[in-house]
Amino acid sequence: MRERPVVVNDPRTRKVIYLPPDAKDVKILVEDLDGFVDSSRNEIDPLILAGIFHKQMVIIHPFMDGNGRTTRLATKVLLAEMGLNTFNLFSFENYYNKNVTKYFQTVGEFGNYYELTSKIDFTSWLEYFTEGVIDELLRVQKLLPEVGISPETKLQLYHIKILKFIREKGFIADRDCAKLVDRAKATRALDFKKLIDLGLIDRKGQGKATYYVLKEK
Repeated sequence: MRERPVVVNDPRTRKVIYLPPDAKDVKILVEDLDGFVDSSRNEIDPLILAGIFHKQMVIIHPFMDGNGRTTRLATKVLLAEMGLNTFNLFSFENYYNKNVTKYFQTVGEFGNYYELTSKIDFTSWLEYFTEGVIDELLRVQKLLPEVGISPETKLQLYHIKILKFIREKGFIADRDCAKLVDRAKATRALDFKKLIDLGLIDRKGQGKATYYVLKEK
């Protein structure tokens, strides 16, 4: 997570449009968000909960760079945990790229976080987010008879556990993975390679210091 201030610029004018929370507040805000998600799984519809998580992560802006891509991947991990595994079906970008401006206008905020936090309205974003998931599912439904999911692209429960661990902790090393899944060391190496090949994680460090993080932009 970031340890320095960051600003969000308008991609067209390059003017500052949003000031995220201070770096010192990021960790507790992310922990609060994770706590809210965990306590709400049986109370809030999975799509709505995933949408809330997505926007709040963008608002917190926990990383120096790659917040959008990392948040979209983390949202897919969350949906998979709640029973809607979209990894083998579609990418959020298919929908968002139809109107990039609308995506940024609905998911983002304008102004200073501390002046906005008590009055942020999630309604328009949640409508856009849920419509996007449904739109993509309907699109994929038409393709399913033509496109099969191969063993090379299908994610298993242990892959989801690895991605969830990284989302919550920020990274994972092989020693963490050994405690997380009942897989041999050589097999865990193949699991990491598959997630790298699918563009979901990146490898950092070397030798015993090797660890893995969610892939950023």
